[in-house]
Amino acid sequence: MTEKKEEIGKTLKEKLKPKQFVKNPINGVKYTLLVSSAKGGVGKSTVSVNLAFALQKLGLKVGILDADVYGPSLPKLLNLKDKPKSEDGKAMIPTIQYDAQCMSMGLLVDEQTPMIWRGPMVISALRTMTQKVLWKDRDVLIIDMPPGTGDTQLTFAQEIKVDGAVIVSTPQDLALLDVKRGIQMFDKTGVKILGLIDNMSFFKGDDNKIYKIFGEGGVEKTAKEFNKDFLGHIPLHQDLRNSSDNGDPLTHSQPEHEVSKIFLDIAKKIKSSFH
Repeated sequence: MTEKKEEIGKTLKEKLKPKQFVKNPINGVKYTLLVSSAKGGVGKSTVSVNLAFALQKLGLKVGILDADVYGPSLPKLLNLKDKPKSEDGKAMIPTIQYDAQCMSMGLLVDEQTPMIWRGPMVISALRTMTQKVLWKDRDVLIIDMPPGTGDTQLTFAQEIKVDGAVIVSTPQDLALLDVKRGIQMFDKTGVKILGLIDNMSFFKGDDNKIYKIFGEGGVEKTAKEFNKDFLGHIPLHQDLRNSSDNGDPLTHSQPEHEVSKIFLDIAKKIKSSFH
């Protein structure tokens, strides 16, 4: 009886061992960087595109992949109109905007068409956008991740060779509850977190006073709690919002803007982590 229990115990241990996944590189890309937050509404997509063009200003050739199948933002943020082309009917050629190669589900469907898809269809779309897109000669591919810790996140963590992730959050406690789940998910799946960014950190009024609308210090405190680097504070700024609405990111259209310089400082820290 004892031997049988030991045998059952060994079998259970084998079944519970972490599964070793074969992680595929994205062809044509040297480094793959996830920009993520388990919480929606924290400005992650705006951060993604502005980080991309800050890295471009540092001399890197960039690509941007919008991995949010249900709510793609890239076409609006970069004023993308043209659908990706295919020469063989199998692989897609990414759209070019401001010398960046771009891909988004929003380029493949009508802007107002809802994506009423179950998980397997989402995973299939992500595999297509990573393995069947002809990314060419990119130093870094920025992947704008959707909210949550579900199918999309697990697909990248388990199937794609990822060189690092950046976590974006506002400083309020409600956002940080989900962010902490996201940090633990990446830690458990072996994705290296390069650091945390405090977005919408403060607002400077016409009176030159600083207003901490969403609280203060929460992102730095979370970074310290999980032993992660803190990368910087990005303020609420009307120029940042206007540039996003106009489809020309601030770090591209106004690289000397005070907010663009903050993104550039963060980009330098990220670039230094690439080997």
